[in-house]
Amino acid sequence: MTALHTAIVQRHTRTALRIVAAAGLAAMLAGCYQTQKVAEPVYPTDYRDRHPITLKERERTVEVFVGRNRGGLTPSQSADVLSFAQQWRREAMSGIIVDVPQGGGIDRAVADSMREVHSILAASGVPRNAVYVRKYKPLPASLASIKLNYSKLTAEAGPCGKWPADLGPSIDSKDFDNRPYWNLGCATQRNLAAMVDNPADLVQPRGESPPYAGRRSIVLDKYRKGDNPSGSYDGYDKGKISDLGK
Repeated sequence: MTALHTAIVQRHTRTALRIVAAAGLAAMLAGCYQTQKVAEPVYPTDYRDRHPITLKERERTVEVFVGRNRGGLTPSQSADVLSFAQQWRREAMSGIIVDVPQGGGIDRAVADSMREVHSILAASGVPRNAVYVRKYKPLPASLASIKLNYSKLTAEAGPCGKWPADLGPSIDSKDFDNRPYWNLGCATQRNLAAMVDNPADLVQPRGESPPYAGRRSIVLDKYRKGDNPSGSYDGYDKGKISDLGK
């Protein structure tokens, strides 16, 4: 009876341990289950929020191709370098980096071209210490070129053409909401970013320059005397070229 009683007690103990382990596992799994619904991101109804214009740093590059048996720049290449230098003074955010090819029998032609490049940059008002020259080895199968580049500020928006949902109604209840479709206004924002002259104007206005005090004093003095402040215009018929219509 003692051995039988011991076996029964051991059997009940193992059964109880299994029940406790199963209950613990169930509690752990219940803790991992989330009963709260995850909130969906708010759909921006304003096109400026869906397609914002962002300011980024991009590079402006001009390549001057150098032939093996020719030195100096062609007229079109000189015009490209001149335009590059003028644009640098207006929009650059860094100095000018010039990548110069080296080797392959073009060193003399490159030297002649670089003399003209430095001359055009200096004549355009680019300081000598703003130009950094570095050399590179061109590929044998490619035409060597002198590469001029600098960093500038650009405005960008998009990309456009994304259609995450159907325009018409479907089984999704979201399609019945009176909301603008996602791609609406993207082209307008992208065109505005491409057309703006100074991308910094999209963030803050430019500083005002002081007025020309000399001209203002002359106009106010004429106004106090009762004269015409706009100038000395003698009459309507003074600038006529014909009596036709009278």
